[in-house]
Formats: sequence, structure tokens, C-alpha cells
Amino acid sequence: MTVEGFFRLSSMDSDHTEKTAHSVGKAGKALMVGAVAKRLGVSATMVRSLEKLGLAKPARSQSRYRLYTNEDLRVLRRAIYLRRVQGLNAPAILTQLKKEGMLKHRTADAAEERLSIGQMFRKLRLQRGSSLLAVANAVGVSDSFLSNLERSRTGASIGIMRKLAQYFGLNILDLFDPIDGTGPLVRPRDRKSLGGGPGVHMELLASGKITMEPHLFRVAPGAGSGDSYAHEGEEFLYLVRGRLAIELGGEEFQLRAGDGFYFSSKTPHRWSNPGKTETIALWINTPPTF
Repeated sequence: MTVEGFFRLSSMDSDHTEKTAHSVGKAGKALMVGAVAKRLGVSATMVRSLEKLGLAKPARSQSRYRLYTNEDLRVLRRAIYLRRVQGLNAPAILTQLKKEGMLKHRTADAAEERLSIGQMFRKLRLQRGSSLLAVANAVGVSDSFLSNLERSRTGASIGIMRKLAQYFGLNILDLFDPIDGTGPLVRPRDRKSLGGGPGVHMELLASGKITMEPHLFRVAPGAGSGDSYAHEGEEFLYLVRGRLAIELGGEEFQLRAGDGFYFSSKTPHRWSNPGKTETIALWINTPPTF
């Protein structure tokens, strides 16, 4: 979820900002983003990314620079711990902080109100300050399609969701509702699901601190990933039922029930169900990313 940004201050703004940061920092009331990043041991970009999740709501100085309170610092420190030590993804971090009573009213637009996939991407785009056309061009879709997706008038294929997630520094895992609890057992009724476009349904099979991203894919006849896509990591799938056609780096493979398939996620790939019955596959990606 990184968005690089640089502060460019006039000499007057620099003097004002330095005095403001010094006075509020000394009083223990607020800190500039750089000071917060230093205390937490992360980049300023990461601080802003966590802010976008609703974990901090800094005030603004007269020059419109963020001023974080000690309460913001406390919540951000806990969120970083949950990510680094517990291995929780973004939605799970929000849920855990809410359970611990650390978010209070600041999550009205983040944890309590679950957005659709399209609404989530729209919120991320507006936070970044990107135009519809810029994002559409970056992921290879039309601006009209992206507009309809943001308004939940159309769905997105796995390929497009992957590209949009990468553009905003997310992973498909971050788009799922969090699973309650972090134990080793996830029963069928507790699985969290996510649609991957017409005829494609994914169910998350694990929770808590995970280094793999296991899904159960259900693919209707004729449905598939749409455009090819690539990303960091490795993948393994086991075809439980049906058929699956996979195009990997320009070469096509026909999988049937009982087949296993392992490949580098960096190789452009796309897939579809060429059969007449539903395809079910156990699909594992590694590593999941924040």
C-alpha cells in the first residue's frame, strides 16, 4: 500500500512547521509524519498507508501538514506489531484493534462499514488522488469499465482485481472480510468468500499468521480469470473436480481432476474452465503481502 511523496517547503513554511512540530511534540500532543515514522521504525509511506486504513486521523497544521497524536502513535504501533509478529492482513488488523477497543470512533468508515470491492477501489483511488483515466490506463481497462466497477454496476475478473490490487499496493487476501479468530482450524461455515467476476468464487481456507494464501476456487463452465496477470510469489493448485485450462507464458496446459500444477507467479498466466461442469480447485499462493 505504498504511495511515495515528498515534502517541499518554502523557507517560511519550513520555519513554521519546525516550530509547530517542536512545540506540539514537546508537549506530547502531536508529531509530524517523519517523527512518527522514526519512532515506529517504518517509512513515512507506511504511516500514510496505515492512516488510509482508518488507523489514524491526524489533525492538520496551518500549512496542511499531518499532526499525529500520541493516541495515533499507540494504535499505529499496535497495528505494526499485529502485522509483523502475528502476520495479520489489513482487514484482520482492523477487526483485532476494534475488539481491543483501540479504534473507538475512528473506524466508522473503515471497520464497521464494509465496502464492496468497487467501492473499496474507488476509496483507494480518491485517497491517492488519481483520476479514473490514470488508473484505468495503468491496469489496462477502459475508464468507463472502471467507473462502472466503482459503482458496483459490474464485477471484475481475478485478473483485473489482481492488477488493481497491485496498483494500490494490496493483495487479493486484503479484499476478504477477516475470519473471526486466528486458530488453526477453519470450518466450512467460517470461510470468508470473494467473487472473482462472473462464474468465479473463492473461499479463504486459513486465518491468522499465514505464509501461504490457500483458497478453494469454484469456476463455472466458460468462466475464468479474464486477462492474464503476474505478480510476486509462487503458486500450486490441485484440481479436485472438473477441468481447467491454464495459459502460462504463452503455453497452454489442460488439467483434469487429480492433476497438480506448480509455477512462478511472475510468469504471466490466465485460466478458464473449458468443461461443461463446475471446476473445483485447491489453489495456494505464497507469500501473502500487506
